[in-house]
Amino acid sequence: MDLIKVIENEFAVENEIPKFGAGDTVTVSYKIREGNKERIQNFRGVVIQLRGSGSTKTFTVRKMSGNIGVERIFPVYSPFIDSIEVNKHGNVRRKRIFYLRERTGKKARIKEKRF
Repeated sequence: MDLIKVIENEFAVENEIPKFGAGDTVTVSYKIREGNKERIQNFRGVVIQLRGSGSTKTFTVRKMSGNIGVERIFPVYSPFIDSIEVNKHGNVRRKRIFYLRERTGKKARIKEKRF
């Protein structure tokens, strides 16, 4: 197992990512390739979980598109992520906030963290 970790660290691509957690509202600029053209699409939503460690670390972002909830899982160290911008820091008590899926309207709001 140590040999696998050594190889992962050797080939790790260190992107400059901001510190964020569950409950934070982020905008992920993701590179999308269509044919031979490449464009950047922004995905803005609430981080509902962070999981994994090292190069396999992922985070799930949930947004409302009309009346439909859309979730997308992003690898943290993906070469397709152009940038991650933290818009708001949320004040939540859990690390995984799956209860947000059932909530709608005012009950789905997350208080902003005061500094």
